[in-house]
Amino acid sequence: MTVPTLIFDCDGVLADTEQFGHLPAFNQTFKEFGLPVRWDASDYELKLKIGGGKERMASLLTPEFVHAAGLPSDAERQAEAVAQWHRRKTEIYTSLISSGVIPPRPGVARIAAEADEAGWQLGVASTSAAPSVLAVLEHAVGKTLAARFQVFAGDVVPRKKPAPDIYEYAIAAMEADPIGTVVIEDSGIGVRAAVQAGLRTIVTVSGYTGGEDFSGASLVLSSLGDPPPREPMRVIADPHGLRPGTQLTVAHLTQLLDTPNGASREITR
Repeated sequence: MTVPTLIFDCDGVLADTEQFGHLPAFNQTFKEFGLPVRWDASDYELKLKIGGGKERMASLLTPEFVHAAGLPSDAERQAEAVAQWHRRKTEIYTSLISSGVIPPRPGVARIAAEADEAGWQLGVASTSAAPSVLAVLEHAVGKTLAARFQVFAGDVVPRKKPAPDIYEYAIAAMEADPIGTVVIEDSGIGVRAAVQAGLRTIVTVSGYTGGEDFSGASLVLSSLGDPPPREPMRVIADPHGLRPGTQLTVAHLTQLLDTPNGASREITR
């Protein structure tokens, strides 16, 4: 019998990192490199429609920006500049995570530990840089449990979410059965990537994703939930009638594997 598999996205799922981690790291990088741009919360919400940090930075490279920033005109040297910016941004971001200023999201460590004990294999699939993902994972679940995860991140695949490549790659590398796999995502592009890969998907909405389209998701939650006095889970959409209550458990994951793969109606918050 195939071992069941639980795969987490990173940003917005393990921790709500976008507004308090990635955004300030991008802006600090722009400042250090003397680039004439700063993203506010609204700007960054739009940039999150683009999968991948380097890709978000590369979206700046309009002719007007290139001229204003004094950047080279040829594409190869521009790509080198973006790669340099992104390396520095990853260093800043990793430092923020290590400082402990961004708490893990409710229920992440609990459900990961429960799934590991129940014999599920664990993975993280993210378009963020691998050092950033590892830092968040260790901060969210601790180094001992983090070592039980397989991590797929950054440029391991050429196409970023919403393309399904990262999940298809993870499934192949883990030798997992898509029918026995559950993904936890927080964004519309993440849901599209996982559903296109044929995977059942749970959404835990994050600070930037509450109003997105989660069509195809099997369950939409406010978080994964923790026992009192910590934050309970609120069910936003439950198309299969799982009724998970105030915290997601491995029993709910197992129950989900017996449901049709993909919701039959549009899901938006």
